[in-house]
Amino acid sequence: MSPQQDEQRIRRVVRVRGRVQGVGFRMDAAREAARLGAAGTVRNLWDGTVEADVEGTTEVVEAMLDHLRQGPSSARVDGIDVRRETPRGQTGFRISG
Repeated sequence: MSPQQDEQRIRRVVRVRGRVQGVGFRMDAAREAARLGAAGTVRNLWDGTVEADVEGTTEVVEAMLDHLRQGPSSARVDGIDVRRETPRGQTGFRISG
């Protein structure tokens, strides 16, 4: 992969299913996003899932998706759904909702 391709930003919206609310999932995701340099948000949804909107280089976003598939040790991730979206130029990562 050329350096130019590696710097291309991508965005993925991820829905995480399982025991993911009330177990520190959002805080864990925010810590990992900060460590990786990912931008976006993470929030609880009404149906008991967690949604993460992640933006960054392909390498950063893929690493974040790998992390979301596991979550913190207190969580149980049954699966994730990933949707491709157009990057919005987000900076920073925050917990919402």
